[in-house]
Amino acid sequence: MRRGWFVAAGAFLVLFAGTVYLSSKLPLLDALGPGPGFFPLILALLGMVLSLALIIQLARNPQAPAGIPDPDATEELVPDRAAMFRLVGIVVLLLAAFSALDPLGYRLTSLLFIALLLLVLGVRNYLAIALVALVLSFGVFHSFYYWLKVPLPVGGLGL
Repeated sequence: MRRGWFVAAGAFLVLFAGTVYLSSKLPLLDALGPGPGFFPLILALLGMVLSLALIIQLARNPQAPAGIPDPDATEELVPDRAAMFRLVGIVVLLLAAFSALDPLGYRLTSLLFIALLLLVLGVRNYLAIALVALVLSFGVFHSFYYWLKVPLPVGGLGL
């Protein structure tokens, strides 16, 4: 089990190192402030530090670090029925939202996606679901489309 943590931390370290290399090729500053390479570089450096911290923690502690289950304990790898329903539901909703984005537009797609996602995750307060879905879908669209001038799909209904 410990070897798996080393492999995962090493893989993340390599991934973040590659991101540092690629983002360093982009300009860090432009006329308006941070350039396209600034935030990927900062996040990749942070990821490298955290990956190194995990590798050092694993190397220094001969016992399993906190959060790693006991290797002698038997534990099922397959989640229970309710968790599997949520996992499959999220994947299906993501695929459906991806498919419906152009025909329905961002606002309707995100409204349906957020409402159904909250239902799949177990929220049963229907007023809260409706309010959250409305505010997030139409609020995010308005913020990005009108204030930040990011083009988002409008859809055939104009919503």
